Amino acid sequence: MTVTESGPLADSATPAPAFPPGFVWGAATAAYQIEGAAAEDGRTPSIWDTFSHTPGRTAAGDTGDVAVDHYHRFREDVRLMAELGLTSYRFSISWPRVQPTGRGPAVQRGLDFYRALTDELLAHGITPLATLYHWDLPQHLEDAGGWPARDTAYRFADYAALAAEALGDRIATWTTLNEPWCSAFLGYGSGVHAPGRTDPGDALRAAHHLNLGHGLAVGALRAALPGTAQLAVSLNLHQVRPLSQDPADLDAARRIDAVGNRVFTGPMLDGAYPADLLADTARLVDWDTLVRPGDLAEISRPIDLLGINYYTPTVVSSAAHADDRHRHDGHGASEHSPWPGADQVAFHLAPGELTAMGWPIDPTGLTDLLLAVHRAHPGLPMLVTENGAAFEDRVGPDGTVDDRDRIAYLHGHLAALARAVELGADVRGYYLWSLLDNFEWAYGYAKRFGAVHVDYRTLARTPKASAHWYAQVIRTGTLPVPN
Repeated sequence: MTVTESGPLADSATPAPAFPPGFVWGAATAAYQIEGAAAEDGRTPSIWDTFSHTPGRTAAGDTGDVAVDHYHRFREDVRLMAELGLTSYRFSISWPRVQPTGRGPAVQRGLDFYRALTDELLAHGITPLATLYHWDLPQHLEDAGGWPARDTAYRFADYAALAAEALGDRIATWTTLNEPWCSAFLGYGSGVHAPGRTDPGDALRAAHHLNLGHGLAVGALRAALPGTAQLAVSLNLHQVRPLSQDPADLDAARRIDAVGNRVFTGPMLDGAYPADLLADTARLVDWDTLVRPGDLAEISRPIDLLGINYYTPTVVSSAAHADDRHRHDGHGASEHSPWPGADQVAFHLAPGELTAMGWPIDPTGLTDLLLAVHRAHPGLPMLVTENGAAFEDRVGPDGTVDDRDRIAYLHGHLAALARAVELGADVRGYYLWSLLDNFEWAYGYAKRFGAVHVDYRTLARTPKASAHWYAQVIRTGTLPVPN
């Protein structure tokens, strides 16, 4: 699949009259970013515990040791979800909380937390969507080689089976991996994410073993879950746009599409790695040895839904068409590239205002991306499993947070989603990122994505204006006219 649309398909500011009946309205979080309780009830360190405790790795040396203490406050948080009217909640299961060493039996105390969480969700009429892996590999497995080691894929399948056997009576929709591109290429390529390694060959090996782990986990989940269960994977597909139609810029877009998108969609959805990716990266890894007989059949096991995470488009050119100011890709500063096989590609900011992350705001990219996926895989329903923005939120004198920038962002992107549905894309739901302000990975607590403000000193929760706005959208199924 190639995601290289060059421009908007419609005026994304035009609101749709309504979303489809039964449309799922949710919010999403990740275990390490919110749970805290890092050493309670048998949990052992993940790669993010190790990374965040390493000096210089995260802003201000912040860690997820306490995060926003969701582990002890989940009932309060579920009540907030119910007050907002969420129909679904996407959360991730902490692998080292359930299986501390990444091997052997599950720890029941860890599973009991997720049993209690899902029971609380169901009691409030909120459908749980569980993600098995949101970047918190048990440190024991990283010490044994991490995702560049083939055995990790098999350990992931074993863990998936444990989780499904324990929670399959409560959870009907499962996502295997969240954003494996980040796990592979930011974790093992640029090193800005845990475990902080910087070897392009290992990044590609990690990508293959994440693919293999996904396929093996799908098989394990199918064996353990009822036949009605729905399985998915969430990919942060890059909506790639060439800076110009110059052949060199078009080739730059092709390279980024290959290592940013088709490295996962090729084997997962089409049963093969794209030939151009293999050629671009042949000097970095021996694909003939890496991909063993039977791997692609495992990886391409059918799924029921495809999760799409979208924040901003990716504009690229040949390095010959840019100066040194145009080499930052928005994924964190590093002297090591997360783009193997694309050394001569430059990155540019798309037009438009920026979020607090420095990411351009361009809802048309979401429309283009959803339609591109729909055209490539017309029989595969989609969920937008992440979309949102960080802004410089301020608590007013009256204790409220008037985050009108976030409301404008969400309005534009929901209108863009509605436009894609109008044009034929089969999108079944939307999950706002994120429910709560939280630990934003290497940025620590400096960036706020939540619809609910968290005072990091007291951990008090306060719904922002955007939360109330989103509740109105959920209640009516329509977008209010912007002010």
